[in-house]
Amino acid sequence: MQRKKAVLLVNLGTPDSPKTKDVRSYLFQFLNDKRVIDIPFLIRKFLVNCIIVPFRAPKSAKVYKELWTDRGSPIIYHTDDLKNKLTKELGDDFHVEYAMRYKNPSLKKILNSWEGKNFEQIIILPLFPQYASATNGSIIEMAMDVIKKWWVIPEVSFVSQFYDHEFYLKGFEEQGNKHNIKEYDHVLFSFHGLPERHVDKVYDEGLCKDNDCEKGVSMSNLFCYKATCYETAIQLAKRFKLKKSDYSVGFQSRLGRGWIEPFSDKIIEELAKKGAKKVLVFSPAFVADCLETIIEIGDEYQEIFEEFGGEKVQLVESLNSSETFVKGLKEIIIKRSI
Repeated sequence: MQRKKAVLLVNLGTPDSPKTKDVRSYLFQFLNDKRVIDIPFLIRKFLVNCIIVPFRAPKSAKVYKELWTDRGSPIIYHTDDLKNKLTKELGDDFHVEYAMRYKNPSLKKILNSWEGKNFEQIIILPLFPQYASATNGSIIEMAMDVIKKWWVIPEVSFVSQFYDHEFYLKGFEEQGNKHNIKEYDHVLFSFHGLPERHVDKVYDEGLCKDNDCEKGVSMSNLFCYKATCYETAIQLAKRFKLKKSDYSVGFQSRLGRGWIEPFSDKIIEELAKKGAKKVLVFSPAFVADCLETIIEIGDEYQEIFEEFGGEKVQLVESLNSSETFVKGLKEIIIKRSI
């Protein structure tokens, strides 16, 4: 008898609705994660609960209302579509579900429901191509905290990152090829930002700036988020035959000072000031379109670009549940399965 294996796809999360109370609840959970805001507990609690969330929740709720569709939050329905397609690809030997690190469907609740199911193996796949402690690290830590309490612990496998896998790069190449890149004055690869101290913590000796991370990945920076982002951009640029002057790498969604640079919104502004009229933007850190791609890049960056003389910021659709992405995840899972 062949025992069933379980696969859990995990993304960041979303409020249950665009109502202010649900956005507030989501932000409380998200920003109180010690791997997201890595400062002493009491300071973090005061900062998040008394300053950041009360101020941000009403504003964020308005943005989520713009994002919401008849199917709900895009990150939910894209991940659900991905799960359904992957289930068909993997067949009856695999039980596939998805969860969110924050809010619902809850990572903790899904895993707890699996206790006693007699799965031979559990494969947990954070949907973040480039490793960061605040994303992949947080997911893996919570999963281990849950599973370690089980009486029977099956084989457990984590996929820590997949930025260098062929299917991932090919997937974004295919999405980019839906646009005529030659029609654009510049290409921007925009990744989610992180505090500089997060990437510096990766190194036993020295800092990120000492390891030539803008040149991509080497043996010294295999798990440096900034290095893997640059490596992703370099590999995609090669596929599109872009010269160094044809593209830029930037980091978006900063929450304060001391975040890794250059900033994507400032790059957009400078491109417009220099006379660029059309810019094509990839956001390869997000495998599902979400607030950061649809609203931040698609709407807010468009407004910035127009304000300084530009005409069109074109967002490249993410991988979502594309055939290449589904088949690539299947390949990873099959290779990891015992």
